[in-house]
Amino acid sequence: MKRIVLSLFFCALSIVVFAAKPAFKYVRIQTDKGVVVLKLYNETPKHRDNFIKLVKENYFDSLLFHRVIQNFMIQGGDPDSKNAKLGQLLGDGGPSYTIPSEIQSGLFHKKGALGAARDDNPAKASSASQFYIVQGKKFTNAGLDSLETLRMKGVKFTEAQRTTYTTVGGTPHLDGNYTVFGELVTGTDVIDAIAAVKTDKNDRPLTDERMYVKLLTKREAINLERELKGLKPQNGFFTKIADLFSSQNY
Repeated sequence: MKRIVLSLFFCALSIVVFAAKPAFKYVRIQTDKGVVVLKLYNETPKHRDNFIKLVKENYFDSLLFHRVIQNFMIQGGDPDSKNAKLGQLLGDGGPSYTIPSEIQSGLFHKKGALGAARDDNPAKASSASQFYIVQGKKFTNAGLDSLETLRMKGVKFTEAQRTTYTTVGGTPHLDGNYTVFGELVTGTDVIDAIAAVKTDKNDRPLTDERMYVKLLTKREAINLERELKGLKPQNGFFTKIADLFSSQNY
């Protein structure tokens, strides 16, 4: 009987260990204005994996959101910002390599989109560390028509883009020019708060807005995805035991 019970226990444990895996990877950004959580897209693996690599190296910790424009976006990730003096011009720092463009029409600049900054290179390769989170604004269909003519060189917005930009908002004129590789899951109010701070003539906040970035643990990611589906998080005894035997890499 004991053997049967133990067999059933280890069978159940094995199911929990091997079945539980998040669909996406997530990062948490701690700021003085609050916490945001971002989902990284699987459709942009080069950007996703590079971002995770830097997060695990604590690369972003104590860096600034050095460029902030209300109704547009907040940008950070310049390593030169860590010890920058007030008023110092920032935006040129980062690793020596770039990330090949992964621009996709289905991944666009809605409010909360996570995008990769870049310089004016013809290949549209991304900075390895500098990123932005879209705040944006809502547009009318007439406004989108005007953008198609004046900023998009005749490229037409899809029905999905139009629906999103007229209801949720974003920065549509960036579409097709920068890689979007993730999106905000929680913390819209935090993005709005940072975007509203006072800035100097170079769009740098007058008060330093620092970030601390961590990868969610496997269990945190699983429970987040459960909560997004309206399910309760799993934190019971068997789950905790299973996590002891399960790799935290995901």
